Amino acid sequence: MTTKERYERVRAELDEVCRRCGRAPEEVTLVAVSKTVGPDDVALAIEGGATDFGENRPDQLVPKADQFTQANWHFIGNIQSRRIKDIVGRAALVHSLFEESHARKIDECAARLGIVQDVLLEVNVSGELSKSGLEPDQVAEMLAVCESLPNVRVRGLMTMAPQGDADVARKTFADLRSLRDELASQLPSEKAACFTELSMGMSEDWCEAVEEGATIVRIGRAIFSESF
Repeated sequence: MTTKERYERVRAELDEVCRRCGRAPEEVTLVAVSKTVGPDDVALAIEGGATDFGENRPDQLVPKADQFTQANWHFIGNIQSRRIKDIVGRAALVHSLFEESHARKIDECAARLGIVQDVLLEVNVSGELSKSGLEPDQVAEMLAVCESLPNVRVRGLMTMAPQGDADVARKTFADLRSLRDELASQLPSEKAACFTELSMGMSEDWCEAVEEGATIVRIGRAIFSESF
């Protein structure tokens, strides 16, 4: 099976899960995580219908985003302050913001480009020590900081669930949705209308994520690995 065929299969499965739980397939963006592959596989995924790709390192984001300008590029990795200038403007959405200093630097870089950079706040819902992100009770304060920055727009939240237990993953996703809803209820209506995204679910647990309200799933191996 080629990358094109694997992408088509995953998208069809995603559409079916959406319909099964009463959601429209267009409600969920499929981000093809291309961090392990080169431009040839990106091109094949685009041939299969892919429009959104995710990278976790600026060294991979920069050349691919510059080559495939027709695609939407997502930055999903840990943010390094010195590389923010390479991310802002190339990434349609930054999924992994959780430090105030990074928010302020993103704002500065976006201002120089004359744009507003869309971001998600990364939340460590499960409390795993190996995962980065804000604790749930820190998100409101970070959201307020970002709301004060004119060139940063928070579109929602992102998390990663513990691997190996579908029930734990489901609870993690449900908790993130509840947190998003609680925060949105406290925002002015025009801000709440933009604060809708839930980036959650990967190759192993995207089905549970969609059932719990994910608007973005990040899938790499199921698309780009022959052995998945």
